[in-house]
Amino acid sequence: MPSGPDALAEGAAPADFSWPVRVYWEDTDAGGVVFYANYLKFFERARTEWLRSRGPSQEALRQAGSGMFVVSETRVKYLQPAVLDDSLRVTVQLGEVGRASMAVFQQAWRGDTLLCEGHIRIGWVNRAADGSLRPARMPADLLAQLQAQPGAQNPAGHAPQ
Repeated sequence: MPSGPDALAEGAAPADFSWPVRVYWEDTDAGGVVFYANYLKFFERARTEWLRSRGPSQEALRQAGSGMFVVSETRVKYLQPAVLDDSLRVTVQLGEVGRASMAVFQQAWRGDTLLCEGHIRIGWVNRAADGSLRPARMPADLLAQLQAQPGAQNPAGHAPQ
C-alpha cells in the first residue's frame, strides 16, 4: 500500500499530481506557523495546476463561455504545523466525478510528514444572462478529460471503463 507524499489517506491510490509550495512570511500567523486558511490557498494552487496539466486552464474555460469550476464544500484536517521557509508538496487525487461536480482529495506534505489533508467538492456553473452563476453539467469533452485520468471514478464509485 503506498505511503508518504504519493499516497492519500490509508488505503488510497497514489496521488494524481503534486505541486511544490514554499512557506513565506505572508503565510504564517502570530504563532509562526502557517495560518489554517492558507492551506486552502495551497490546495487551490495545486488544483489549478493539476487542471491545467489535464487540458485547458480555468481562465480559458471561463473566456470560452463554457462555464467554470467553483468550490462548493471543503473539509480539512490539520495534523502538523508548517513554518516559515518550509518546502511543501501539495498532492491532488481525483475522486468521484459526476456530471456537474467532482470530489478532489488533497494533502500537504513536508518530506514524508503529512501536515494537512482536505476533501474538496467542486461544482460546475454557467453564468446566466443576469450575471448569476447557475449549476450546470460539465461539457462532455471536459468530463471525458477528467475521467480519463488515473484515479477518476464515476458516481457509482467505479473506475471508468
